[in-house]
Amino acid sequence: MRPSGRELDQMRTVIIEPGFAKHAEGSCLIKFGDTHVLCAATLEERVPPWIRGQGKGWVTAEYGMLPRATNSRMSREAARGKQSGRTQEIQRLIGRSLRAVTDLEAMGEMQITVDCDVIQADGGTRTASITGAYVALHLALRNAVERELIESVPLVDQVAAVSCGLYQSAAVLDLDYLEDSAAEADTNFVLTGANGIVEIQGTAEDYPFSEDQFMELMRLAKKGVGELVELQRQVLELE
Repeated sequence: MRPSGRELDQMRTVIIEPGFAKHAEGSCLIKFGDTHVLCAATLEERVPPWIRGQGKGWVTAEYGMLPRATNSRMSREAARGKQSGRTQEIQRLIGRSLRAVTDLEAMGEMQITVDCDVIQADGGTRTASITGAYVALHLALRNAVERELIESVPLVDQVAAVSCGLYQSAAVLDLDYLEDSAAEADTNFVLTGANGIVEIQGTAEDYPFSEDQFMELMRLAKKGVGELVELQRQVLELE
C-alpha cells in the first residue's frame, strides 16, 4: 500500500555518520532514506547577554535547506533578506528539543549552536534534524569534557523525533514526501529515550481524526523513536 513498499510500522533506512564535518566540535550526517541533513555543533565559551552571569549555559539551533534540496530550486533565504516562518518554527523546535535533555546549569557559561542544513529533502527534515542534532550536541559536549571545560557530559536523556500519519486511512510510520503530500493527517513526535514527551505537532488535512487513531500514531512514534535512540547509542558508543 505504501509507495515505498514498506510495512505500516517500518522506518526508512536510517544512517548516522558521526564526525562528518572536520572543523565542528560535534557533527554528523544523518539520512532518513532520501532525506539527508548535515548537523554541526559549534561550542563557544560565552552565552547570550540575557543569560550572562547566571552560571548556566545555552543550547540553540539554526535550520536551513540548500537551494536544490528539493525537486526545484529554492532561492536562498539570505538572498531574500529574511527567514521564512517555517524555518524559524523548525529551528526553534530543534533548540527546544535539545534543551529538554540538557542540564544547562551543569554546562557552565558556554553556548552550543547546532546548525542543521538539509542537503536533500524527501519528507521528515525536522525529525531527521532533531535526531541528528542530538548526536552532534553529544559529541560537542564530549569535546568540552576533553578540553576540561566541564567535568562530564550534561545530558540527562536522549531525544529523537519521527513523523507519523494517516495515509489511505491507515496509520503509518516515518512518512516520505509522497506519503506526506497525500496524507489525511500528519504528526511529528519528539520523544526522549525514556518516552517523555517533548513536543507533538499534529494536523488533520481532510477530516478530523479520532483519539483511537491518535493513540495508534503514538504507538508507532514510540516504536520509531525507540529504534532511533538505539541507533544513537550505537553511533555514540554509549553503554
